[in-house]
Amino acid sequence: MVAMAVSVSFRTYLLEQLGQIRPITTRPMFGGLTFFAEGRAFALADDGVIYFKVDDSNRPDFVAAGKGPFLPFGDPDRPMQYYELPEEVLEDPEALAQWMARAIAVAMKAKPKAKSKAKSKAKTAKER
Repeated sequence: MVAMAVSVSFRTYLLEQLGQIRPITTRPMFGGLTFFAEGRAFALADDGVIYFKVDDSNRPDFVAAGKGPFLPFGDPDRPMQYYELPEEVLEDPEALAQWMARAIAVAMKAKPKAKSKAKSKAKTAKER
């Protein structure tokens, strides 16, 4: 697994930009940062870049802007469903609100990940 990194200044900048649009929370993941709205992950940041969640409804906007997917393993055959947000969008509150709303809508459509039954059973067995 490749470790992600987000500087304190970039984290602060992203929180200011995204937080002015709507309430968000963050959680560190593998050295990077994941952004949540209403409990759903809609963006992640890694190494000075922010990526928004995509599906067929909003991916064309990212492709038209010349942006591609997050490749945490460097393998183009294994992209994540997050695409790089154009820098100019991050600087424009109106555009950011629109792109953010679409990414959050995609996150809301995605099925929440269920907790593994095997993990739960293993934990229960250990607690006995």
